[in-house]
Amino acid sequence: MMATKCARCKEIISGDDVYRHRDENLCEDCFMGAMQAPKTCDVAATQLAKKHRRASGQSGTEGLLVIQKKIHDYIKENGKVTRQQVMEELNIPDWELEKQIAVLRHCELVKGKKEGDQVYLVLFND
Repeated sequence: MMATKCARCKEIISGDDVYRHRDENLCEDCFMGAMQAPKTCDVAATQLAKKHRRASGQSGTEGLLVIQKKIHDYIKENGKVTRQQVMEELNIPDWELEKQIAVLRHCELVKGKKEGDQVYLVLFND
């Protein structure tokens, strides 16, 4: 049985544990994430996230993952940024940024704002 690396998380995977998605070898967790990626514009997810955060007593960046806080803080420091700027600054791939932006959007912390032909990431209350 030949071992390979997951194209996303870089973990070593072997044989029956390798899943193919868009010409990439993925582990089971990354494959499931690719198949069930969160959607940014999901009203139900937004309502659930807000309700959960309220019930947990969380506000602002409380309860976020480290990567989500880094994204939020980078946007806060710069006012408005492109997705490309975030990916380069934090060294994360586009699929990971998309997943984290969806969570931040559901928490009503970050949103997209179109200016001319460019879409920027800004804080939700901007």
